[in-house]
Amino acid sequence: MSDSPRLPDARLAELIDGLVEQGWYVGPSFLPAPLCEALHTELDDMTAREALVAAGIGRGDNHHLRRDVRGDAIRWLDRESLAQRRYLEAMGDLQQALNQALFLGLFEYEAHFARYPPGAFYRRHLDSFQGRANRVVSTVGYLTPDWPADGGGEMVIYAPADGRELARVRPEAGTFVCFLSDRIPHEVLPTHHPRASIAGWFRRNASLGGLVDPAR
Repeated sequence: MSDSPRLPDARLAELIDGLVEQGWYVGPSFLPAPLCEALHTELDDMTAREALVAAGIGRGDNHHLRRDVRGDAIRWLDRESLAQRRYLEAMGDLQQALNQALFLGLFEYEAHFARYPPGAFYRRHLDSFQGRANRVVSTVGYLTPDWPADGGGEMVIYAPADGRELARVRPEAGTFVCFLSDRIPHEVLPTHHPRASIAGWFRRNASLGGLVDPAR
């Protein structure tokens, strides 16, 4: 894998325009192929070592498993590999661009690998709720190459006002999705093929009583 991948200014501008105009953006071939390949290999290795954990819903004391709601397994990025560091550096570029263009005050970025086995899904939801959380912008980077036409597993993006389907995204390696966390409902349709991605969130600082981003 080459040196740190820099996200092209033209693609960053395209993404920012999408957020401003409609609250979401889908960019095919947004992520470099060698980076996606390295991350996909790493996730395959984690799967083989049983290093993933079943994903839940809610945070803190409200966190619990609901396999009728979501069926993926996850592992948080911790910079332990070169590929993870390169991905997080690219997200740092995006964070800087978003703050400069939109004055969002994004404070940090958190992300995890997500693997959906055949049959898994994630029902329609919001990543955050207005006025109640500090996740501001959500991201999804897809890692599975040569996604089959009948593979299922699409992300569906819905209109906030009336629930109309706005977009259906095939989880093909290199595709990158970005949207406003508290405005854009979305879901993952049942997959028929192992599905690999990195889900992430840019956050504002929710300091309270001298503690940075206290537990909620």
